[in-house]
Amino acid sequence: MNHYTKPSMEKHSFQPVDENPSQLSWWVQITTISPSCIYYFGPFEHQTEATVAQYEYIQDLLEEKAKGIDIEITKTKPEVLTIYEEDF
Repeated sequence: MNHYTKPSMEKHSFQPVDENPSQLSWWVQITTISPSCIYYFGPFEHQTEATVAQYEYIQDLLEEKAKGIDIEITKTKPEVLTIYEEDF
């Protein structure tokens, strides 16, 4: 059984501030402790599509031995798709 833990990155908000949420797409945001990264997968037109797709992304990360996986389905507009620890 796989256990996902939430990394402590509360001080970092990657949600757009001035965007109209109705004009944003759905994205799967996955944060990992090791490697220390934030990944964005999408865009998706519907939240359900993102929810279904997240399991494939989780499986890929587990195969790559990622640790401390936290998943959030969110409406956003990421500027980059992978954010490394040194970019926080």
